[in-house]
Amino acid sequence: MAKVDFKKQLKHLYQPSAKEVSVVDVPEMSFLMVDGQGDPNTSQEYQEAIEALYAVAYQLKFTIRGRDPELDFVVPPLEGLWWAENMEAFTKGEKDAWQWTAMIYQPDYVTKELFEEAVQQVREKKNPSALPLLRLERNHEGLAVQILYFGPYADEGPTIEKLHAFAREQGYKLRGRHHEVYLSDPRRTAPEKLKTVIRQPVE
Repeated sequence: MAKVDFKKQLKHLYQPSAKEVSVVDVPEMSFLMVDGQGDPNTSQEYQEAIEALYAVAYQLKFTIRGRDPELDFVVPPLEGLWWAENMEAFTKGEKDAWQWTAMIYQPDYVTKELFEEAVQQVREKKNPSALPLLRLERNHEGLAVQILYFGPYADEGPTIEKLHAFAREQGYKLRGRHHEVYLSDPRRTAPEKLKTVIRQPVE
């Protein structure tokens, strides 16, 4: 039985065009989430959040596969919501002031009970420091514009500007939080080859 890959199953959300901006209606979805603040490149808090997210995401995958092999799936990619209390700090790249929600998509059959069981199992094995901050929550993003970006995270600026300009030209107003989906592992991928979905909710 082949593992389900949600990047392929939800292609319209995880594999947009890199050439042109697309408009998408993002349905309500479940995520493992951790909130925090600070520069993701240097923040210990961010690294601890990622460690806890992946530990529970993999525990859920193994638990579900053990009970029903037909529900085996590839752990979805890391995602992030980004904002700042003063949005000027965000647009100017003052990363220490950035606030974030790091998150990983979960299929609908991941229940609150399954989540709590996985957290307990991870607590007994590794007990990562950010584990108490982890939650399972539904998020409804709704209407958004998005594009696939290739390259270093630090050079996203022009692509984000292109995304925002497209939204305004189409008569949309920006709302909500800047959203990124990290399709590449930065530890194993050259910066110029990193693939990131950049998404902005609109109304």
